[in-house]
Amino acid sequence: MNTEIIRQKLDELKQAAKESGLDINREVDALETKIRADSENETVWRRVELARHPDRPNSLDYIERIFDGFMELHGDRTFGDDPAIIGGLAFFEGRPVTIIANQKGRTLKENMFRNHGMGNPEGYRKALRLAKQAEKFHRPVITFVDTAGAYPGLGAEERGIGEAIARNLRDFSQLKIPIICIIIGEGGSGGALGIGIGDKIYMLENAIYSVISPEGFASILLHDSAKAKEAAAMLRMTSADLLRFGIINGVIAEAEGGAQNAPEFSAVLMKDVLRRDIDHLCGRSPSVLVRYRNQKIRKFGHWNT
Repeated sequence: MNTEIIRQKLDELKQAAKESGLDINREVDALETKIRADSENETVWRRVELARHPDRPNSLDYIERIFDGFMELHGDRTFGDDPAIIGGLAFFEGRPVTIIANQKGRTLKENMFRNHGMGNPEGYRKALRLAKQAEKFHRPVITFVDTAGAYPGLGAEERGIGEAIARNLRDFSQLKIPIICIIIGEGGSGGALGIGIGDKIYMLENAIYSVISPEGFASILLHDSAKAKEAAAMLRMTSADLLRFGIINGVIAEAEGGAQNAPEFSAVLMKDVLRRDIDHLCGRSPSVLVRYRNQKIRKFGHWNT
């Protein structure tokens, strides 16, 4: 039964109680509170579903639409290459840039190859290698974030996934070049932060960004994985929430029904954002970039009551 029908039945109940002289205000208030909560849960969960939609545009879809001459570079020069995190060189309206991104697959075979966009240590070390290279040659860095989190497998732990992400957090915060991050789907935990430290951070309208997945939150704190919808609303993980908290700098709109219906729509808006911000950030001195980037990071979690 949808919300509108429930509200209609509740109005009929209130009218019947009024005609009968019954006082059911307390019960009605409780029901209306429950209806509002359920409606919010459904709205947030719809965004979670859109962020995870199998046909949602991935990083390469946007790279092809926004940049020219993308040349992918491979390997971390320590262990190997990680297809879950891609990176390379491209031109943005004639300006050389470095691109780093999580890359998911579409088919089962592609997702097995890309590990569903969940990076291993070598992926994050490759990302840092490319970012350091960009700093050396004074190229802006653009990152596309789309991962449920870093890969938690045994091999990843043995090769130092925690250390790799921690090093990225430290070093990305100190890079003396502009960094622009765009969360295009899922932004999950440290896996997202590993390439998500920047001067400007944006989210697509139906993207999500949180410290843990709704299912993980529900299992750990609510002791019931079936309460994922409730957990999603509690996490305040939508683009509107993150903009209100000051975590991101802006929201990039999507086509009606989600970005999968018209990837070009969001790509054009991304291009406008990048054109404005790259020109603005490249005009700042490196020391100013680092100082303001770190000031922004240190404000996260501060509240005024």
